[in-house]
Amino acid sequence: MSEQQQRSADRTEGAPQDPGAVRPEGRRDDEAVSQFVERFAAQLVEAGMQRMSARVFACLLASDSGVLTSAELGERLQVSPAAVSGAIRYLSQVDMVSREREPGSRRDRYRVHSDQWYEAMARRDNILTRWEGTLRDGVESLGEDSPAGRRMNETLVFFEFLQKELAGLLQRWREHRDQIRAEYGDAR
Repeated sequence: MSEQQQRSADRTEGAPQDPGAVRPEGRRDDEAVSQFVERFAAQLVEAGMQRMSARVFACLLASDSGVLTSAELGERLQVSPAAVSGAIRYLSQVDMVSREREPGSRRDRYRVHSDQWYEAMARRDNILTRWEGTLRDGVESLGEDSPAGRRMNETLVFFEFLQKELAGLLQRWREHRDQIRAEYGDAR
């Protein structure tokens, strides 16, 4: 499917539908998609994400192309452009979506990437390294033999373990992902 056809399909994906009408083969149940977006967004909120950012992210994730304009997001989520703008700003800052210019237009569109979760986990590696350094300083400051020092050291050892395991896990994921993509004929 061409990019133009994909954008057209994404635009009609959220179009109103006669509830009694029989869905053509391959046509999505818009109500089910909307319920998924809200349910997944609620789970992201429980994990600490801002509500509107979670809804926008889930909406992008649920679109076939993974790319929507602000107007399309607002229409699908039934929210104002300002709400979408604030959510996009946050999602862009934490590298969960990217902004790109729609070809031949002055409108921006927003893309969620297939490797989003992998990239987020890979960025955690840098955070863990910084935390480990700070925790080492804390253990040294508190003294290894003090109750607080032992507790801090156990936290440090946990993060060291996590970081070591994460590197292997991410490598196994890349291999698994490549196998899945080969099965789909997707050479991203």
